[in-house]
Amino acid sequence: MGTAEHLEILDREGRSLAAAAEAAGTDAKVPTCPGWQVRDLLRHTGAVHRWATAYVAERHTSARPIGEGPAELDGAELVAWYRESHRLLVETLAAAPPDTDAWTFHPAPLPSPSPLAFWTRRQAHETAVHRYDAETARGGEPSPVGAEFAADGIDELLRGFHARPRSRVRSAEPRMLRVRATDTDAVWTVRLSAEPPVTTLGGSGPADAELAGPAGRLYLALWNRVPVPEITGDAALAALWRETSAVV
Repeated sequence: MGTAEHLEILDREGRSLAAAAEAAGTDAKVPTCPGWQVRDLLRHTGAVHRWATAYVAERHTSARPIGEGPAELDGAELVAWYRESHRLLVETLAAAPPDTDAWTFHPAPLPSPSPLAFWTRRQAHETAVHRYDAETARGGEPSPVGAEFAADGIDELLRGFHARPRSRVRSAEPRMLRVRATDTDAVWTVRLSAEPPVTTLGGSGPADAELAGPAGRLYLALWNRVPVPEITGDAALAALWRETSAVV
């Protein structure tokens, strides 16, 4: 997927997140984020949007802390603040030159790697997952995640976030985990050890366990929002993922 597609999805998902949050109300609990209410979701996601916006708009080339959302705002004012945070992000990314230099924080491969591509992709997936959270708080059936975008997000999670030294998905003994999106041709092989996971595209030969399902459901499962659709082999590896894969 390209930057233009990620930007379009980011725009749509942020609007949907705001609409679901408004319908739910900021007091509503977020079932997929235990301990959170919609106000926490809005403050977090809006703060992340503004954090990402600053990297691209101000060309920061070193890490900066994520701020906190406005504790003094709630209800309709907080929803409006989130909408403004999202609008600023989309407009900044849309206007930025392709050669914009900025800090990034994981090595996920992209067809055309650049800080602008990184931030557009990262914020599209950040927003899609939290849109799903907002819709679970609202009630009713959440909108599905498209297969191509979901497969892109699984790739970012496995070959980006969990390629970092801070990934906690570790195994005392070498194990092999396969991840398969059954409605696409996307397959990943995750080699687990006492070191950070090493993920490669494709999969052949035996694996200790396989996590599989339609890409949209598998994406949400790997972000620990829904159960893994299909588990074959050693179910303990699915439990290991669930217990240690939260992004920190």
